[in-house]
Amino acid sequence: MTLHAFTDGASRGNPGDSGIGILVKDTEGNTVASWHGYIGRTTNNRAEYEALITLLQRMESIPCDRLVIHSDSELMVRQLTGKYKVREPGLKECHRRAAALLAARHSPTVLRHVPRSANRDADRLANLAIDTRARTDSEPSPHAPQQA
Repeated sequence: MTLHAFTDGASRGNPGDSGIGILVKDTEGNTVASWHGYIGRTTNNRAEYEALITLLQRMESIPCDRLVIHSDSELMVRQLTGKYKVREPGLKECHRRAAALLAARHSPTVLRHVPRSANRDADRLANLAIDTRARTDSEPSPHAPQQA
């Protein structure tokens, strides 16, 4: 089964209060899982990476044959696909963590840059996290599949 994940990081100010939003759907558009969380004061680029890292950590318990990750962060996607170098010292550790999690996946994973308009639901979740100060360690969405 192929799953499509939409990730977004939001920051009000740069740096500023930040949150992440993650939405996972099946090929028919049904929500499989969703998470959002307030991550404190950071930059937008770090928030984007934190959303991806959180997704990859949570996906370890959700089986799929292929994962397609959609992000509106052109910088992050191009850094992780090797098209851009990571120049900012503060992003190097985020890049290292994300790249290690991607490399450790047992199923094929595709990382795609999408326009912001195609990522509205994840953006809404990231902003909800900032508004509510919900932590990322909160329970997964009730739509998340149960493990046997």
